Order: sequence, then C-alpha cells, then structure tokens
Amino acid sequence: MPNIESAIKRVRTSEDANALNSSQLSAMRTAIKKFDQAVEAGADNAAELYKAAARAIDMAETKGLVHKNKANRDKSRLSKKIAK
Repeated sequence: MPNIESAIKRVRTSEDANALNSSQLSAMRTAIKKFDQAVEAGADNAAELYKAAARAIDMAETKGLVHKNKANRDKSRLSKKIAK
C-alpha cells in the first residue's frame, strides 16, 4: 500500500475504473453470447439481440476497452451469422 496521499488516491480511482471497465466488458461478452445462442436456436428476436450486441461492442470500443479493429471484426462476424 502506498504511503503518499496522491498515490493512495490513484489506487482508489484505478480500482473504481477497473470495476467499471470489467463490468462493461462482461456486458459486451454476455450480449454477444446471447445473440449467438439465439441464432443457433433460430429465435425470432435475433435481430433485436444483434442490435444490443453491436451497441455493446460500440460502447466498449468508444471507451477504449477493445481496439477499433476488434470491434469491427466482432460486428462483422455477428452480421454474417444473422445473414445466414
């Protein structure tokens, strides 16, 4: 544990940021998995889940949690699945 006051504050803020980033990444992965399961099952709400997954990917990319190329690659894979 750091002794300097500014370092103590930095540890606190980095822990908070880490918690927010982890939850957002988890939400993105969950949205993608829900979409994949819906496509495999042939569910009617696949288009709705595609929008939710694409939005989650875009939000993660905007926050800098995933690289721009990975976000585009993931969205491309989702759109290929929904087109089948």
